[in-house]
Amino acid sequence: MENLKMMAAYNRWANGLVYDAAATLSEDELHRDTGAFFGSIFGTLSHLVTADRVWLHRFTGEGPRPTALNERPCATFAELQAVRKTEDARIIAYVESLTAERLEAQISYTPVSTPGLIQHRLSPALSHMFNHQTHHRGQVHAGLTGMGKPSLAIDLIYFLRQEGQAWL
Repeated sequence: MENLKMMAAYNRWANGLVYDAAATLSEDELHRDTGAFFGSIFGTLSHLVTADRVWLHRFTGEGPRPTALNERPCATFAELQAVRKTEDARIIAYVESLTAERLEAQISYTPVSTPGLIQHRLSPALSHMFNHQTHHRGQVHAGLTGMGKPSLAIDLIYFLRQEGQAWL
């Protein structure tokens, strides 16, 4: 359970760094196709919010319930940044509320992209959610680097050295 708490804290930290870097972009740069799966940096950050909302709804039955993985939940970057902070706080609160018993319990859901009921333990689903964030943050980082922005040190070990020393 401590590992998941660490990942939730790391997730918020890394999102903060990525959003701070993205905040320096022009509107054109934010919406420029970078070759990532969801196109632009704005599209990829929108997908991450959408996907987190999908997972949080599956876990809790609360909050927004997106119906497509490419939804754009916000019209502007400022709105998206505020929503990201809210979702990160929801993730942290949820993870902190979990018990070992709950982590081993089965969850059931129907995926957004394909029909059919899926069932598995909660713990791997949470690990997937954090891994998914890392994957797409890497795409945003590549887009930022391709636009000549300074490289970000967003690896987990940097979080642990700077902010998360309790887990070392």
